[in-house]
Amino acid sequence: MTTMTASKPKAISSAYETRLFIDNEFVAPVEEVIATVAAGTAADIDKAVKAARRALESGPWATMDAAERGRLLFKLGDLVEKHAEELAQLEALNCGKTIRDSRGDLAGVVNTIRYYAGWADKIEGKTVPVRGPFLSYTLRQPVGVVGQIIPWNFPLLMLAWKWGPALACGNTIVMKPAEQTPLTALRLGELAREAGFPKGVINLVNGMGETAGHALVIHPHVDKIAFTGHVDTAKIIQRNAAETLKRTTFELGGKSPNVIFADCDMDQAVDGAFHAIYFHGGQCCTAGSRLFVEEKIHQEFVERLAAKSRQRKIGNQLDETTELGPMVSQEQMEKILHYCNLGNQQGAKLLTGGVRRGSTGFFVEPTVFDNVRDDMAIAKDEIFGPVVSVLPFKSYDEMIVRANNTFYGLAAAIFTKNLDKAHRYAKDVKAGTVWVNCYHIVDTTTPFGGFKMSGQGRENGEAALEHYTETKTVTIKLS
Repeated sequence: MTTMTASKPKAISSAYETRLFIDNEFVAPVEEVIATVAAGTAADIDKAVKAARRALESGPWATMDAAERGRLLFKLGDLVEKHAEELAQLEALNCGKTIRDSRGDLAGVVNTIRYYAGWADKIEGKTVPVRGPFLSYTLRQPVGVVGQIIPWNFPLLMLAWKWGPALACGNTIVMKPAEQTPLTALRLGELAREAGFPKGVINLVNGMGETAGHALVIHPHVDKIAFTGHVDTAKIIQRNAAETLKRTTFELGGKSPNVIFADCDMDQAVDGAFHAIYFHGGQCCTAGSRLFVEEKIHQEFVERLAAKSRQRKIGNQLDETTELGPMVSQEQMEKILHYCNLGNQQGAKLLTGGVRRGSTGFFVEPTVFDNVRDDMAIAKDEIFGPVVSVLPFKSYDEMIVRANNTFYGLAAAIFTKNLDKAHRYAKDVKAGTVWVNCYHIVDTTTPFGGFKMSGQGRENGEAALEHYTETKTVTIKLS
């Protein structure tokens, strides 16, 4: 675990005991502390914003040509690749992700940085044919100082998704990493400095959402907020950002429907449903947590899924053979177990899991609930853990109404051999990403974002560039 401390005089930190006081003794905490990091305040955010504003308006970044911005991003991508194993191990410690998944994330980080490095000198305006003796054209210019707030489940990948387009477009950044997982962001800051990014272009302020995050959102000299996280936090950000009318984009949660038809490839569908919910312990906004299974194959399917779930190897995330590491925090583990208890209380059939594994570490066993009703808490709320709700269905028309009966709309999937059915579902389901006979396939080149309360705007691909540029029209009278 990481801990946060506000700045304090050395005399206090060295003269006073800082361990826990239990049973009349000072003792170390039960959970191991892997790092202690500073907790920024509003004053630290203000300092970072001023640095970002100076870099935006004066100095080398302000006059740097687009190709040079791209060169710096390419250099950063090379450095991340060079230090990929170090960063993967740090990420595994940072958030509990398995070492294999962390390595996969690092490949995505490198791809994202290089993708946007290539975009830097290709962000173009247009000439516009207007009536009369005028020449009109558009410029695409940086939004300005952008505040970026990232979550704890994919710390490095979400950093890359936000740094890439912002820097390619010439913006400067003040980022607040999640308070649970700041370590890899700080290391990327070091690598950005080594790559040659000028002072003030990239600023990282650790801290809590209520203090550092709030100060970033309300700061009058921040031009845009990009946030990935929980919908309730996004509502607070949107209200607070309204005072300065700063631009906002949100990538939020989901309760994604994963639909299994009787005409599917059964082996492929079981593997797909398994990956959909258990990748990174279900701590994914796109997790396939609502599993709709056609009644004709329901019994066989859930039995196979439950059997496969029981075989998932849980343990130390740095062990090469581990398939499921710990949840990110005790708070998150307790939230997941609370929903498991609700599932039992509300009448769902627990096939496997639903409990903590061991007494140390924040491990939750892979969990399958069968015969779940749409009105149960485990079917409605985003649990963000290795818990899947199986919902049997009889017909397509019944299923699509139920699949769309949610406030969320981030992702969806279908497993079927019928191409017409797949295309129909892709059109009918209200979600920003739809997978057919696969799951969790996210590429830097394709737009990512949600419908309804799953967000506003898009990340990745060319679509992200729209949120980090302003369009300016210039009109010149011709003689």
